[in-house]
Amino acid sequence: MSVMCWEQLNITKTVRKFSIDRNLVPTGSEFHSGPIPIINKHGDDVEEDHVDGSVPLSSRNFDSYSHQYPVLVINFYAPWCYWSNRLKPSWEKAAKIMRERYDPEMDGRILLGKVDCTEEVDLCRRHHIQGYPSIRVFRKGSDIKENQGHHDHESYYGERDTESLVAAMETYVANIPKEAHVLALEDKSNKTVDPAKRPAPLTSGCRIEGFVRVKRVPGSVVISARSGSHSFDPSQINVSHYVTQFSFGKKLSSTMLYEFKRLTPYVGVHHDRLAGQFYNVKHGDVDANVTIEHYLQVVKTELVTLRSLKELKLLEEYEYTAHSNLVRSFYVPVVKFHFQPSPMQVLVTEVPRSFSHFITNVCAIIGGVFTVAGILDSILHNTLRLVKKVELGKNI
Repeated sequence: MSVMCWEQLNITKTVRKFSIDRNLVPTGSEFHSGPIPIINKHGDDVEEDHVDGSVPLSSRNFDSYSHQYPVLVINFYAPWCYWSNRLKPSWEKAAKIMRERYDPEMDGRILLGKVDCTEEVDLCRRHHIQGYPSIRVFRKGSDIKENQGHHDHESYYGERDTESLVAAMETYVANIPKEAHVLALEDKSNKTVDPAKRPAPLTSGCRIEGFVRVKRVPGSVVISARSGSHSFDPSQINVSHYVTQFSFGKKLSSTMLYEFKRLTPYVGVHHDRLAGQFYNVKHGDVDANVTIEHYLQVVKTELVTLRSLKELKLLEEYEYTAHSNLVRSFYVPVVKFHFQPSPMQVLVTEVPRSFSHFITNVCAIIGGVFTVAGILDSILHNTLRLVKKVELGKNI
């Protein structure tokens, strides 16, 4: 976003994302989130009195329910969340309809539950719940699914009215035989998770690489969690980051890179000031909603050389100074890179000397050497004459 009210969201064409572990090593191929779903119906349009149809779950009974039913769909919510309250009536109504169609005692292929994350904090944290409401789909005790080498949580992102919810639940049940509930009851004592569905790493992150085209006016590049249909839990978001490269301008070619290195004593000191820097939110501040901001003052630098009496612009680069700080905020933590182009410009010109200038300098050096040598010879000669006169005077 810029000061000219220019804003661009969800940049995916020029920015690539990779999931990484605690050692910053990628855990799979490039991550493609696909098209971002747009939710138009956040609940039923008509408000009706509803009866709780979903099963309240807690840390005590969560594992038993998740292994007992072939499909367990859970609504992780927070009472203070606006979107959770919009979903609640349609969710309870859909849960009641599914209980009538698939009796948990007689059929039992699917069950809808709910978890209050303000009361079951550890349970929600164990399942990496960061936004509300989060509708997760558990199959045989696990919600982990593999997608192009990545292990992600299987979630429902569709419309949230009763009709859409029931239709989605029917698709989950369609390929499950009715006898699956009996098999699950016989095997519910074995609660080990399928090794193929390994849990998501406890400490993971994302590596972002690419470029963004921005206006040459003051603005900001913001890395943030954003949604028009979810509320995020600020205490679950940690924006600690390591900067590998952050620079302005086009990528240098091999020729320009050679010239750039040749002229390094004059430019390039502030080309990538943030590279190699680590900005960490301390363990005690993880739940304190810490935002990290970087303030960059950008100065344009041009290198011009004269070759064959023709002016040639060799290199155009942008150098910047950086100041960073951590800010405690009530809102969702983000990473901000505020940049402000300077109205001044640095111009470095390389002017080659002519051959006549070289000859003149050589002659000046030779003449200087002869002059200094003559002065030294005169001083030495006069000193010797003075010494001889003194010696003659003593003999007389």
